[in-house]
Amino acid sequence: MAFPLPSPMRRALDLAREAGEAGEVPVGAVITRGDVVVAEARNAMRGSCDPTAHAEMVAIRAAGTALGTSRLDDCTIWVSLEPCAMCAAALSVARLQALRFAAEDPKGGGVVHGPRIFAQPTCHHRPEVIGGLGEEESSALLRSFFESRR
Repeated sequence: MAFPLPSPMRRALDLAREAGEAGEVPVGAVITRGDVVVAEARNAMRGSCDPTAHAEMVAIRAAGTALGTSRLDDCTIWVSLEPCAMCAAALSVARLQALRFAAEDPKGGGVVHGPRIFAQPTCHHRPEVIGGLGEEESSALLRSFFESRR
């Protein structure tokens, strides 16, 4: 029996779809504090000419501004794709309490694949991590996006 996705993950997937429609790699992110959405973003690297404008990075910046702090220790980030090493390191520095992601990223992931940032002894903060929420939908978005470019 399939369970409905939590609303922040549903929104992250919707943002990922919007990113894909705008020509960006389809990734979306939502940051919540309790049940309140603090920030949301989608990939914006091509449109902003900023290689660091991954959905997670844009959402972290917006959440810090909205909350007036660089520490997001009582917040959860919901992402449609496993964060890369850059984004995983930013999640740690921002002290996010939890990470929820949809699809794993065997090629570019930095949490359960690749450098596994949170497993490194130099990582000072490790959020609680749960993956696989909406994995099929996220994977289908990514497959479709990249197939249309081949």
